[in-house]
Amino acid sequence: MLRFSLGVIAVSLFLAACSEPKQVVLQAKSTSSSPELPVAMTDPKAMLGAQLFFDTNLSKERNQSCGTCHDIANGFVDKRQDALFGAVSLGSDRLSMGSRNTPTAAYAAFAPAFHRMSNGEYRGGQFLDGRASSLAQQAEGPFLNPLEMALPDGAAVVNRVKENERYEGLFNSIYGQDILNDPIKGYAAITEAIATFEKTAMFLPFDSKYDRALRGEIKLTPQEELGKTLFFSQQFTNCNACHQLNASPLNSQETFTNYEYRNIGVPANPDLMTHNGNKKDLGLLDNPSIDDPKQAGKFKVPSLRNVAVTGPYMHNGVFKDLRTVVLFYDKYNNPRRTINPETGKPWAEPEVAENIDLVNLQKGPALPDQRVDAIVAFLKTLTDQRYESLLNDQ
Repeated sequence: MLRFSLGVIAVSLFLAACSEPKQVVLQAKSTSSSPELPVAMTDPKAMLGAQLFFDTNLSKERNQSCGTCHDIANGFVDKRQDALFGAVSLGSDRLSMGSRNTPTAAYAAFAPAFHRMSNGEYRGGQFLDGRASSLAQQAEGPFLNPLEMALPDGAAVVNRVKENERYEGLFNSIYGQDILNDPIKGYAAITEAIATFEKTAMFLPFDSKYDRALRGEIKLTPQEELGKTLFFSQQFTNCNACHQLNASPLNSQETFTNYEYRNIGVPANPDLMTHNGNKKDLGLLDNPSIDDPKQAGKFKVPSLRNVAVTGPYMHNGVFKDLRTVVLFYDKYNNPRRTINPETGKPWAEPEVAENIDLVNLQKGPALPDQRVDAIVAFLKTLTDQRYESLLNDQ
């Protein structure tokens, strides 16, 4: 029911707003080329991007949209269980599978462009290996990926869009007459529109229990407050070494990631390894622009917003439960944490044993169960308000 209602609300909102082409033309003239976040939901590019985001015709078999793998009803991740029990996503051909767990599209607009920092490490970008620098560049990928929407090239995507006369009118109004007659410019306009939609408050609500408590609208429970204190502490946990962007925990737009890249020693997912021919996922080193072996096994630090409802976890979906993830981190400092509760066996070896960030992972003391539970309780408060009902399913 939630999947249906949220999808209907989102599509209805944007399609209704797009129902008057004349109004769109007038608004387009006043639209900033580099709007502040969030972009207004009435922005004509955002309204067009919303239609494209949910359009299943823009895939090889006309059965998959951006919103299929970035489900608006489930924190913009893929909750389908038909590919390795949800660890990865199934493609348009209903046979092909991706090689990584689908990251959330929520709050992705805040990621800086992919770049190398002064210390030689990397930061920002889209995808788990930063191979797309911007949202628009990221939007180019799934349409043409043979494991995903599987269209042959950008021109094919443009041709699918041109099948819809309404689209042509909107593109002409917003981007200029006959923009879709140029495959390169047309494809760029398509991906920019989708990126603009991803910059709206639909993706960036900042209305979780944590946010509401920060604004003084509600109070966290004692357990949640303890978890918050532990999370932001530089003495009792290592959480904020990677999952805090702003200097102060009181910042109203904390994204809970520093957008840097880390190897935290995640075990391989046996099912995914078998599917991939036992090929290791090298993370950042698989980015075509990176050839430094010291980047092997590093993945972009994900935002923790909606983390309680967007499992399975890690780049390969190897962990199903959020508490397991906290215990996995604790094992680096706690000699009692030797068993993976999901398998009943010792923690498996890292998929990539080189370059593990032990400097940050081994910060802080061991966590007793009470503190583990408090951290999990706090992480649940980072759930956007519209997804709070999903917490009952966890």
